[in-house]
Amino acid sequence: MGSKLMNNLETMMMMNGEDNTQMRAFVTFLAGNGDYVKGVVGLAKGLRKAKSRYPLVVAVLPDVPEEHRNILVSQGCIVREIEPVCPPENQTQFAMAYYVINYSKLRIWEFVEFSKMIYLDGDIQVFDNIDHLFDLPDGNFYAVMDCFCEKTWSHTPQYKIGYCQQCPNKVQWAEDKLGPKPAGPALYFNAGMFVFEPKMSIYHDLLNKLKVTQPTPFAEQDFLNMYFKDVYQPIPPIYNLVLAMLWRHPENIELEEAKVVHYCAAGSKPWRYTGEEANMDREDIKMLVSKWWEIYDDESLDYKPEEARLQLLKAALSEFSNAYYMLAPSAA
Repeated sequence: MGSKLMNNLETMMMMNGEDNTQMRAFVTFLAGNGDYVKGVVGLAKGLRKAKSRYPLVVAVLPDVPEEHRNILVSQGCIVREIEPVCPPENQTQFAMAYYVINYSKLRIWEFVEFSKMIYLDGDIQVFDNIDHLFDLPDGNFYAVMDCFCEKTWSHTPQYKIGYCQQCPNKVQWAEDKLGPKPAGPALYFNAGMFVFEPKMSIYHDLLNKLKVTQPTPFAEQDFLNMYFKDVYQPIPPIYNLVLAMLWRHPENIELEEAKVVHYCAAGSKPWRYTGEEANMDREDIKMLVSKWWEIYDDESLDYKPEEARLQLLKAALSEFSNAYYMLAPSAA
């Protein structure tokens, strides 16, 4: 399996005319034998519908079954197994399994055969081409600002005083509870989507910082926000539309412009959707769930190796302004 996947990757690199210093890819993460594999399949098909030039790499933990890996390969994904990352036991406030799953995502910084990657959670769908994000200047960490208004933030001082960076003037910053207000906007990103550059030096530094940081509680998203705070650059919410924004901050959202939708609200996973949870009976939510299923069920978007090779060849030839190409006749 491993050599087959590597050959697939090398072929893509050659067909794109790219060497190791120029290769780009999307990347997502999968653990366990649950139904999240459906989300990743939907993501792969969504990227294909959006006519992205770049492959989708799936970082899988060892507990992902062979059946699910084969499904992903059949959909054109590059499957790469990673070893779990286990934080020190004295720093876990929740079950160890929770931390292993979340912090294992740090392994994607090891994927140094790629010069730049865009990480997407498995419950994300791409509805429009976002390849241009790969051209953002190097050296920064790009992501969308998060919202603090949902109950998942109830443990934070921000939530308790009603402060949210999406509407910073609505509630005054409480210095006695939150400390001094940061210079400029209070920037905290959602880690469901981000643009980054894999580097072994960053990977090792992330692990070293993890060993000495005290969580209270401490999620992988908090950790990434702390680590990349000095190089974080916000990008518009159309690149990671967290569904809660639709009812919390509708003034900040133009739904028809959304390129990437993050089905992270409770009850919003399209493959589990019942419409019974809070806010799930909204018409905009129903529409977005329906759009996800249209892509997932569209057999014309299934991976077709021959068509993919032709697409890559056209993309490579298009790099030459006066290039013409002619397909050889079939040997059949």
